[in-house]
Amino acid sequence: MLAGVDGCKAGWVALLSDGPHTQVHVFASFEELVAFLPDNAIIAVDMPIGLPDRIGKGGRGPERLIRPLLGKRQSSVFSIPSREAVYAECGPFANAAELRDAHARASRVARRTSDPPKAISIQAFCLFPKIREIDLLLIARPELRSRVIESHPELAFW
Repeated sequence: MLAGVDGCKAGWVALLSDGPHTQVHVFASFEELVAFLPDNAIIAVDMPIGLPDRIGKGGRGPERLIRPLLGKRQSSVFSIPSREAVYAECGPFANAAELRDAHARASRVARRTSDPPKAISIQAFCLFPKIREIDLLLIARPELRSRVIESHPELAFW
């Protein structure tokens, strides 16, 4: 079985395919999704996996590898900062002002842990809870690392 997965407001949306049959499900948590699937299912998730301590020019390896292939659409793949920056501000944020302030603080961490120094887009910052959810699960359950893979739909569509 193959699960194509992305984050959504309700949690995680997954398109599940075992060949001739396709289903769509929404799961409240990534762990719930994993528990629902057979033990041999491959989970291709549109979310960064693997957070380095420092970020170099062009971002993480997957980002650097696919951008040149996308030409004018390469801006659809944004760089994710260091693990420290992703975990710097975990919220919850009561309002837009708190979110903006937390984004600014996390951007300071990102600039300190990247070369050249680079801030975080607000779009990337808003993905951090989902990124942390997957990251924590893969740390707690290393056996999942061979089944949960980072996927870039932009490249698949290309």
